[in-house]
Amino acid sequence: MSGHSSYEPTNPLLRWIERRLPIMGLMKSQAMDFPTPKNLNYWFTFGGILTFCLAVQIIFGIVLAMHYTPHADMAFDSVEHIMRDVNYGWMLRYIHAVGGSMFFIAVYIHLARGLYYGSYKEPRELLWIIGVVILVLMMATAFLGYVLPWGQMSFWGAKVITNLFGAIPLVGEDVVIWLWGGFSVDNPTLNRFFSLHYLLPFVLVGVVGLHIWALHVTGNNNPTGISIKSEQDTISFHPYYTVKDGFAIVVFVVVFAYFVFFKPNYLGHPINYVPANPLVTPEHIVPEWYFLPFYAILRSIDNKLLGVIAMFASILVLFILPWLDTSRVRSATYRPLYKQFFWIFGLNCVLLGYIGAQVPGDPFFGGHVAEGHEPLVTNKLIGQFGTAYYFLHFFIIVPLLGLIETPRPRPTSISEDVLAKSGGKADASPAQQPAE
Repeated sequence: MSGHSSYEPTNPLLRWIERRLPIMGLMKSQAMDFPTPKNLNYWFTFGGILTFCLAVQIIFGIVLAMHYTPHADMAFDSVEHIMRDVNYGWMLRYIHAVGGSMFFIAVYIHLARGLYYGSYKEPRELLWIIGVVILVLMMATAFLGYVLPWGQMSFWGAKVITNLFGAIPLVGEDVVIWLWGGFSVDNPTLNRFFSLHYLLPFVLVGVVGLHIWALHVTGNNNPTGISIKSEQDTISFHPYYTVKDGFAIVVFVVVFAYFVFFKPNYLGHPINYVPANPLVTPEHIVPEWYFLPFYAILRSIDNKLLGVIAMFASILVLFILPWLDTSRVRSATYRPLYKQFFWIFGLNCVLLGYIGAQVPGDPFFGGHVAEGHEPLVTNKLIGQFGTAYYFLHFFIIVPLLGLIETPRPRPTSISEDVLAKSGGKADASPAQQPAE
């Protein structure tokens, strides 16, 4: 049995509710008075931005589902009906479609911030793992949703990705048939994908709740990576960070609105405005931009099974990252070598994203190749180097850096770091620093 909150509202009705269901006291203690490190920068506002994105996607997705018809013969026309005949239907669809891309932009920044500041390290391992589960659920939901417009790229993207499961030994073909609901991508496939696309966001809400719960147990990480030593290191979440997060969300909404109203199809594929045709294969099949690095890893390996394993391993490696990093220092701010390799890793991910959108056999540097000659450096070759470095970073570089790197001096407390940046007390010497 949980204890009662010390919060006592003045309104008699609220007081009656609070004594029986202390939800207001819970909100006050966890959403307003929650002690938060006083040195959080704007990179830490993306948690709130992601919550906003999830709410937008669910609300507009529910409205779109009211007008969408999950049938192979009518799905494409129903999307056009939404765009042309439903009041502000074009805006509803563009907000949902662009919102998917905005969601992934925010989650990748959030992930990069966690990697840079060591938010995956003890005692936040479970918090990090839940976050990776959220990423996987987002990817599954986005893939399922991209199939629903039933355009050419939607249809063939579904066919290519689901066929990958056929590489699983013994049961692969049965899994593919189960996913399709038959012997090809057709109406049963669309129905299944629509059902799952509608369901998974609500599962995502539950996992996000766990993520926030885990965060409130361990507390926020911060740019120094130093644990909270006293009340002097913290401030209440409201009004300080509610205002900061609110401002960041407003700026994010401005960027979001720019794409919705001026470049709604910039991040999509024009061929998806052509109805799905099983008899006409697009010249170049590519997934949405947020899957391109993983698609490049898949295509860099000639063996289908090994390519599928590498693609999934590139995501699953994040689950074990807390145990691969051997450094006792969390933040890259005080790790000069790790900081350099972090940016190299980021550039490598961008490179893989570029390669994922290109034809594998084309020359990487462009230009004309004489007939009968093979290009010396192809996109596939660069993708293979990028894939090798991706796994090298996690399995070799990160563990090795923790053993050989000499961290820079760190402050003894968050307050000292804040004072130093404002012209107060200088950073502590190495001898003054407690072990993390």
